[in-house]
Amino acid sequence: MDTSEMAIGLAQREPLTGPDPLASFRADVAATSARFPELGMIVYPELHLHSVDDLPADDRADTLRQKAVALHSEFVAEIGRIAAEHSVWLCPGSIGEISDDGSFYNTQLLFSPTGELVSSYRKMFPWRPFEPHRPGTEFVVAPTPDHGSFGLSICYDAWFSEHSRHLAWMGADAILNIVKTTSQDREQELVLARANAIVNQVYMLSVNCAGPVGRGQSIAVDPEGFVLGEAGLGEDTLIVRVDPDRVAHVREVGTAGTNRMWSQFNTDDDPIPLPLYGGSLDPKRWSPGHGIS
Repeated sequence: MDTSEMAIGLAQREPLTGPDPLASFRADVAATSARFPELGMIVYPELHLHSVDDLPADDRADTLRQKAVALHSEFVAEIGRIAAEHSVWLCPGSIGEISDDGSFYNTQLLFSPTGELVSSYRKMFPWRPFEPHRPGTEFVVAPTPDHGSFGLSICYDAWFSEHSRHLAWMGADAILNIVKTTSQDREQELVLARANAIVNQVYMLSVNCAGPVGRGQSIAVDPEGFVLGEAGLGEDTLIVRVDPDRVAHVREVGTAGTNRMWSQFNTDDDPIPLPLYGGSLDPKRWSPGHGIS
């Protein structure tokens, strides 16, 4: 395996309920790591550890908030210890987060193999009117020492093309789109996963929760839009190898050897006004990695 390549497990699982989800989570991470020792990263679905699907619909919003924790809580620290136990990059999905000012967010976490919480991302596009969370306002890309950079993305974010585009512009080689789709639109999300991969030349890794709660069909797509793997409805683990050199190659020679979107502009081209955003598309800034300081 190339030094830059990393095997990633997309853990399509049923959401965890009950008073001690971390015990079940620890067991699943251990079993997954033992079954697939080559994994450098394991990714779980949205709100995997903070499920309220066992409750009546009218009680779910309040209970979600009651389950929420601060990022400096013992709950979050324990997830870090699970990552360290198996020396893997670990995205446990997202959790309910209570910020210092009391705001309530749906927050994706990424831990290093030493157990450090290296990145957290607050969902920018809650699925309104059904989700009670406050929207986040910051895009997040997590660099790794040897395996490229990973953009963080939660479910409905993928429906907004600006989100994936911005992560790619910030330098993401792959986007970890964690999902909890229980509705009828998973087929459309599969199209969006391929489209976002194609137009940004990044890996799209979309990890949904399993049935009977979720619609499953987790999917991994390469930087040219080819499907590397797709799950069914039930619990499964997709193994995909992500290689940032592959991203660089596709961007250099073009998708299908033809399309080089990130090389579209010359630096002396005129900026293109973007009235929707009150800004412009500036050719001088049109290249991946521009958003990383």
